[in-house]
Formats: sequence, structure tokens, C-alpha cells
Amino acid sequence: MQRLLLLALLVTAVPVLAQSQVGMGPGVSGIDLEAMDPDVRPQDDLFRYVNGQWLETVEIPADRPRYGSFDILRERSEEDVRAIIEDAAAGDVVDPDARKIGDFYTAYMDSARVEALGIAPLQPDFDRIDAVASVEDLVRYFGQNSTSYGPAPLAGFVTVDAKNSDRHVYTLWQSGTSLPDRSYYLEDRFADAREAYLGYIETMYDLAGWDGGAEAARTILDLETRLAQDQWTRIQNRDPEARYNPMAVADLVAQFPNLHVDVMLETIGLPATLDSVVVGQPSFLAGLDSTMAEVPLEDWTTYARFRTLNEAAGQLPQAFVNASFDFYGRTLNGQDADRPRWKKAAGATSGALGEAIGRIYVDRHYPQAAADRMDELIENLREAFRISIRENPWMGEETKAEALRKLEAYVYKIGHPEEWEDYSDLQVDPTDLIGNGRALRAWGLADNLAKLGEAPDRSEWGMTPQTVNAYYSAAFNEIVFPAAILQPPFFNVEADDAVNYGGIGAVIGHEFSHGFDDQGSQYDADGNLRNWWTETDRAEFEARGDRLVAQYDAYAPLPDANVQGRLSLGENIGDLSGLTMAYRAYRLSLDADGDGVVSASEEAPVIDGFTGDQRFFMGWAQVWRALYREAALRQQLQTGPHSPGEYRANGPLSHIPGFYDAFDVQEGDALYLAPEDRIELW
Repeated sequence: MQRLLLLALLVTAVPVLAQSQVGMGPGVSGIDLEAMDPDVRPQDDLFRYVNGQWLETVEIPADRPRYGSFDILRERSEEDVRAIIEDAAAGDVVDPDARKIGDFYTAYMDSARVEALGIAPLQPDFDRIDAVASVEDLVRYFGQNSTSYGPAPLAGFVTVDAKNSDRHVYTLWQSGTSLPDRSYYLEDRFADAREAYLGYIETMYDLAGWDGGAEAARTILDLETRLAQDQWTRIQNRDPEARYNPMAVADLVAQFPNLHVDVMLETIGLPATLDSVVVGQPSFLAGLDSTMAEVPLEDWTTYARFRTLNEAAGQLPQAFVNASFDFYGRTLNGQDADRPRWKKAAGATSGALGEAIGRIYVDRHYPQAAADRMDELIENLREAFRISIRENPWMGEETKAEALRKLEAYVYKIGHPEEWEDYSDLQVDPTDLIGNGRALRAWGLADNLAKLGEAPDRSEWGMTPQTVNAYYSAAFNEIVFPAAILQPPFFNVEADDAVNYGGIGAVIGHEFSHGFDDQGSQYDADGNLRNWWTETDRAEFEARGDRLVAQYDAYAPLPDANVQGRLSLGENIGDLSGLTMAYRAYRLSLDADGDGVVSASEEAPVIDGFTGDQRFFMGWAQVWRALYREAALRQQLQTGPHSPGEYRANGPLSHIPGFYDAFDVQEGDALYLAPEDRIELW
């Protein structure tokens, strides 16, 4: 990768990137000056230099496990969504799905009716459990849960074929456990969580009026522990080749007779002509086959009753809600208080009718001024990536050609879908909360199964417009930016370009980079899982990735808990490469005449005492401002692909020469790395 320090030395033809007018007027820096701690040196800890005062004075809201820039924006989006839903419920929204939006929310908010009904709405699900008399019945019951409340140790869904992105396949995936990760069942350090889980199960039994809670709790934990032992780890599941295992249905039936795969598929509603599926974790199927045969039916039905109750807990009387929160919220996440009912209701409604709400959200809140700039920013980031690939010092020409082909094939989506989801077949009843859950599952299953035999619809979105996030899809080779993320601190239409490149620019670069991280780089320009690397280049790429793994493995947010560098590798590559590309794009955007040199007259002005380059990196650091409760942080370290905020902010900086120039970083500073130790990827 061409070092950013050498950008000013480029004398070959450099494209003139679009020049933004954002921030050229009032001289707004876009940096939250009140959040800073000037007693911290940026050369030692840019994260705390930019965010230190905020970190010391802000308290995590009682109903949240963590709090930061993303959460603040999500709170705004949540309030906007609430207003839309309540207007729809009041009849003040003109939209074809307004009634359904209002009715779904009304059913959730009708706590008096929920209290009066108790667990009676789940009786059909309990009756199905009582009817299980054989392993085949059990499999049929699991299949029925695709449209009802209840567990399934094996999940299934239609998705794009990883090796033929022009078609869909049906995929089987490991499932069946209730705790956050298999490690919670198997490792001594989570023994307290297991004990709390036993107590929670007993409490739920008592609330339901069922006898034998203590015995049932041990049975359920033992069964889920057995399932967890056969599950793949999250790191194993990061290998797209390992999890791509096409198998004939007939072979599955013969190889795993106790799974009755044919019965399961038929019950779910798969066509009889389906002759093959993709298995995510073959060894899990082997273990599950033995478990199905060896665990008594009575244990399975005990497990099923509790899991049904647990799954519906948030939609049951308040005592069940409280018990569920005490375990999942207070014990596992460290929260002091449960989320208000309206937030849960709004979240559930947005989950059910997300694009219907999104359509109204876009009309009310879509930041068009920001959206108009996104095309320009994305193309500037693409040009920065082109230069990086062409100048890459460790990659051969054959691999570069494939990488450039993939880059040019990138599709990007901004704001909202062009065509909205059709909810006409979804039935919603304002008096039946549990029934709405069943209806939603049935509608979602039918929508998913209808994709089989059809070419993938590349116009579909995987997030709603009101979602504060962004994503890269390997199958479609696309990056997607919902409307709700186009706000400060990611994008500030009143600020100068530096902070916007450090914010939304780095987010764009991050998503671009996912196509070239340890997983995304295994997919080609057409979205197919195919090795397009030479053996030498791939080995070098992986060696550099291993060095990044070692860096993040060394971060210890807690005395007894480190970041998992291998689990978070994809996101850490995205952060390093994304910030690198955003900085390159920012510097190129200053080069008005395209001669490859940013002259003194072209440099950004000093605002609030900071140069443009300093504001760029500070903009990046304030994006990752976040506080965590200890329990939630432990869970993230164990299960999440993202490093905690401070490591996302500081981790990439030591590898980017422009950061050294911006803050005069010298040997001996905490963020200094010798040039030979810096990692150059893209």
C-alpha cells in the first residue's frame, strides 16, 4: 500500500475530486470541544483527548448496557419512529400500511389485556408440545415453530448461494441455545451466569404455575450444554469456505436418520422437489443426530415448554417481563432498569413493519443535504481505493487486476430502497399481541421461501432507513447507508470537510474495506465465493492480518478479559483500511488542480485551533465515543465482532503516517510504532 505520507509526492495524473462547499462558510469545525480532555496528549491517546471530558461526566442511561455516539443517534431515531407510530395509531398518517403500524403498536401497548390473558395465548404452543410422542413428532414440532412460538435446534432459511450469486439456496444453521454464546455453557468464568440461568428458569416455572422448576432447570441447562458442545465457535463460523457444505437431502436423511430432515423440510413448507441444501456446520448435525436419539423425549419437551415461555416473555404479563429483564438485562448486560414499554413496542413494530415505517421516516426526516453529498464522497473513496490498489507494494499485478475489477463492480445504496416491501398479506390485530407474532412469522417465512427458484432481487435492502448503521453485502458486492446514519457525528452538513471525511468518510471506507477483509476478500466482483488471489499474495495478506490479530489480542479492557483479535479481525481491517482510504480521499479532495500536491493555499483552514488533518482524525475519534457496563463489555468481548470504541478509535492510528504528521507523533509516544512495525493492508 502506498503510504499516505507520499501523496504529496505524486506527480502522475491524479484525478480532480469533487470539491465540497460544505463547511466553507461559517468555519464550523464539527468537533465537540466540550467533550475533550486537553490534559491528555493526542499522541498517547487520541480517543481520550477527544472524548475524555464526555467519558468522565456522562452516565449510561439506566436502561442501556452501553452508551455512545451510535446510541445517541439511535435514541433520536427511536423518538422519530415513536412519533410516526403514534400518529399512525391515531389515524394521522396517510399511508397504505398506517393502520397495521398503529394496530401492531396498540396490541403491544395494551398491557391491561396482556395482564388479563396471562399465558393463555401460548396454550396452542403448549398443546403442540404435549402431542409429541416420538422423535419424528419432535422434528415436526420444531419445523412448526417457523410460524409459532418455540425453539428449534436447527435453523433454516433461504439465502443467496455463496458460490453462485445468481440463485438462492436453503441453508441449515446451528441453533438451540439461550445464553449469549457456547462459551457461557462451557467455560468456568461464566459459572455465575449459568447459576443465574438456573434460577431464572425456576422463576419462570413458578410464574407459569408449573411444578418441578428446579429439576426442569437442570434438565434444560444440561440439554443446552450438550448442544453448545457441538456448536462451532464464532471464529470457526467466520470461515465462508468451511461453512459452505452443499449436501443432498437424501444423503442427510441417510446420514442423520434421527434428524428426519425430510420431515422437517416438509413441515416448514419447502417444496418436495428441493433436492439439496447448504449445511453451515456439518459436525453440529452429527452431534444433534446423536442428541436427538439419546436425550429422552420428556427432556426435549421440558426444554420446549420453557423455551416457548422464554421466547414470549416480553409479550406476557409484567412479572414475566421483570424476570426476563433481571436475567438478560441486569445479570448478563448490567443494566439498572428495563427499557420503557413504548421503546419495546416501537422496536417490535419497526421490526415487523420496518419499511412501512421507513417510508414515512424518509418523508419526514431524510437529510437530503447530506444525501446529496454521499455520491461524491463514495466516489472519492472509490478513487482513493483505486490508487491504493494500484500502488500496493506487496500485491502482484494479477491480484491487483482482480481487486480493481471488484472495486469497480461495487454498488452502493443510500438512504432508502427504491421499491418498498409489500405488507398486504400481513394480518395485524390490535387485540392479539401473541397472534400478531405468529402472523408475522408466517408472513416472513412465506416471503423467505418464495425466493427459492427466483433470482436474487439486488434492489432489496437488509436494513431499514431508520437504522443507524451501514453494511456491506458480499453476495451483492454492495455497500448500503440508511438515511438515519447521515447525521452528526457521522455527517455534519454545517461542518467543514475534514470532520466529515473522518466521520462518514471513514464509515464509507470501512464498508468498502469489508469487501477486502479476511472474509469479504474471498468473494469476487460478482459476489461469488472464489479465490481470486495468487498463492503468494494471499499468504502475504494473511500474514499481515495475523499481525493485526496480535495487536488487538493485546488490548485488555478488563483485567481478565481481552479483545479477541481473530473474532474482530474483519472489523479491525475495516477500521484500518477505511480510515486509511478516508484520509487519502480527504487529502485528494484538497488538491484542487489535480497535480498531486496539496499546496499551502489549498490546505484546509485552521478552525478552533486545529488543522484540517487534525480535525479529520479527531472526527474519527468522536465517532467511537462510548461507555460500557462491565457485564455488557464482557459479553461483547466474547460474542461481538467489533472491538470496544477506544480500540476502534486508537487501534488504526499507529499504522497511518498522516496521523504522525498531524500530531507530530514521535518515538516514545504511546501511539508511536516504528515504521517497520506498521501494518499496510489497503
